[in-house]
Amino acid sequence: MGIFDPWAGFGVTFNTMFRKTFTQGYPQKGKEKVTMPRFHGRHQLNRWPDGLEKCVGCELCAWACPADAIYVEGADNTDDQRFSPGERYGHVYQINYLRCIFCGYCIEACPTRALTMTNEFKLADDNRRDLIYTKDELLAPLISGMEQPPHPRRLGDDEQAYFLGLPETGQPDTRTPAQGAAK
Repeated sequence: MGIFDPWAGFGVTFNTMFRKTFTQGYPQKGKEKVTMPRFHGRHQLNRWPDGLEKCVGCELCAWACPADAIYVEGADNTDDQRFSPGERYGHVYQINYLRCIFCGYCIEACPTRALTMTNEFKLADDNRRDLIYTKDELLAPLISGMEQPPHPRRLGDDEQAYFLGLPETGQPDTRTPAQGAAK
């Protein structure tokens, strides 16, 4: 039995030697690679349903990053310049993809679920400066019903109404700025 173990390894090698890979003909073939749902790709800074940013500038993601790839500077919101519903927001947010190891520790550390990872995997570039993503490149796009910050809270008069109006965990937030707080 032990004498045939090398042949089993050769069989695996022989079977995979002639298999076509994803990279053959890429990108001319037009077939996009389908990633698994939990794939760790490019980061995204999420928004509340009225367009305000979820990031509160706490810097926990930067502290959790083992590669020191994240830089965050927090700033205070004012009544005239409100970027997030809380007291603070992430004024400067950068992720250096030359250092990032896509471990996901930053996602786990985020208390507001402001930072998530998308399935986007095409991050190659020929310029090192373009691989340092800024807040503008990381923010989720505005969708219907959202307003570009800075603006006042649209989903409640105060923080308690804003956050307590959220649906149960695991349910999508379907509130729109016109509806106001749910409770």
